[in-house]
Amino acid sequence: MKIHEYQGKELLRNFEVPVPRGYPAFNVREATEAAQRLGGKVWVVKAQIHAGGRGKGGGVKLARSLDEVTTLAGQMLGMQLVTHQTGAHGQKVRRLLVEEGADIRKEYYVAVLTDRATQKVVLMGSSEGGMDIEQVAHDTPEKIIKVFIDPLAGLGDAQAGELARGIGVPAPSQPQAAVLLKNLYRCYMETDATLTEINPLILEGNGELKALDAKFNFDANALFRHPEIVAYRDLDEEDPAEVEASKFDLSYISLDGNIGCLVNGAGLAMATMDTIKLFGGEPANFLDVGGGASAEKVTEAFKIMLRNRHVKGILVNIFGGIMRCDTIAEGVVAACKAVNLTVPLVVRMKGTNEDLGKQLLARSGLPIISADTMAEAATKIVAAVR
Repeated sequence: MKIHEYQGKELLRNFEVPVPRGYPAFNVREATEAAQRLGGKVWVVKAQIHAGGRGKGGGVKLARSLDEVTTLAGQMLGMQLVTHQTGAHGQKVRRLLVEEGADIRKEYYVAVLTDRATQKVVLMGSSEGGMDIEQVAHDTPEKIIKVFIDPLAGLGDAQAGELARGIGVPAPSQPQAAVLLKNLYRCYMETDATLTEINPLILEGNGELKALDAKFNFDANALFRHPEIVAYRDLDEEDPAEVEASKFDLSYISLDGNIGCLVNGAGLAMATMDTIKLFGGEPANFLDVGGGASAEKVTEAFKIMLRNRHVKGILVNIFGGIMRCDTIAEGVVAACKAVNLTVPLVVRMKGTNEDLGKQLLARSGLPIISADTMAEAATKIVAAVR
């Protein structure tokens, strides 16, 4: 789960990480009122979407008058903001953040995330913060400093100080930097985040550090512990099919191909997509129905897949362990009839009640193509969509 910048800054503020004053706005009037409440002579108007690169895409603008705030808000709200993370279609801007201006002397990058290779948490940073941090990481990886943290021990003063010095924070500001980094780590741990990122972390003319941006990703499996974070969810920023799938406890992710996949188990789903590609096809989705799928759940899965107008065929690949093949077969037959399936369907089943499941499919009278191996299933669905 992702959240907006202004929501991330609310979390940072709760954990005593300094951020600029600012207010969210959902229309032009609220944007102008936000600037009036902030006072001053310079404001930053920021588009709020779940994607990076907003500055380069025209989603971050400086305003030097209230009239300019009003004009910029009117231009941004409703625009399709295209960044390197949105793709060519862009993302519609429905929210803004209006902030006070900042006296930026230096920009840094800092983030906390999980490193699965070492089974530790990584605090990393760079002296080269700003819009091109991905290019910095690619071209000059030596400028990315990493500190590995044992989650049982936590982030200590020595490690926080090591990173502050490593990214070039001036000596007078290093004590504040160490406290800020420890608070950022505490925020990461206590919110069950998988990523907390500040880019840029700025050094102002008075030597103070502030988080000028905030990016968070959260572990969906831990959200039951954080209703206050779930309340931040913005469904407008998510794929409608993925939102619908979550209502039925289906793990669904849209892809760019034309072969729909319905599989039980994440590992098998990934292997199925790899096999489709191996035989020259392109998967249209990742879809894991889980270990306890009912006929209703399978029907909904078919409906969600077929909402994608690019889907030209469907491959069902089931391993009957906890999930019985006959249950899936009943669901497949019911789904085909419910959606009046008109695209080719290949079904491969192995495991518990496999023979019974195959009999149910054969007796259905539906034009279902059977397969015994993953290679055969992939070959048949690729040929069928062609």
